[in-house]
Amino acid sequence: MQYFLGVTGLAYLLGSIPTGLLVARLRGGPDPRQAGSGNLGAANLFRLLGRNAGIFTLLGDTLKGALPVILGLYWLAPLGAWHDAAVAAVGLAAVLGHVFPIYLRFQGGKAVATTFGVIAVLCPLAALNLVIVYGMTLYQVRIFSLAAVVCAWLLPLAVGLFCDSKAYLFLAGVLSGLVLVRHRDNLIRLARGEEPRL
Repeated sequence: MQYFLGVTGLAYLLGSIPTGLLVARLRGGPDPRQAGSGNLGAANLFRLLGRNAGIFTLLGDTLKGALPVILGLYWLAPLGAWHDAAVAAVGLAAVLGHVFPIYLRFQGGKAVATTFGVIAVLCPLAALNLVIVYGMTLYQVRIFSLAAVVCAWLLPLAVGLFCDSKAYLFLAGVLSGLVLVRHRDNLIRLARGEEPRL
């Protein structure tokens, strides 16, 4: 239990690291929370500071989800039958850290890249298929948020198809709902035809 609590707490703290803000400051750019879409994610950094800033933010946010789950897979192995549920909880803690970061008064990002990092470790085939869907959608519509929303809708289906773990499927459902809720403003702008294109 101590290992579980420790890894879960570490996952939340890692998830709370504001990658987008750090990248913006290192590159001498504006605070992403006060510019562009006001979001700390890779899409806003891409618009504000260019491709490299977007890529670094994407990689950092993805690692925030992947690294804690990798640690959980190994360190929580002694939990036996509870292993999948414990690792899923670690993944959820990392995403919640990104969305509600302790370092930024619980005002964080939209969870897309960190969710992907979690799923990439737990269910690589599901993650691979979602990357393909994301790329195809973005190529067709040129709207970051719409591609993210489509993948969020498909996340539980992809995990259900390629993973046998009920705990991972439950996690996928929770993360899907969280990503969609975090994109509620984008959905409103999409309905109005006001969402910016790439």
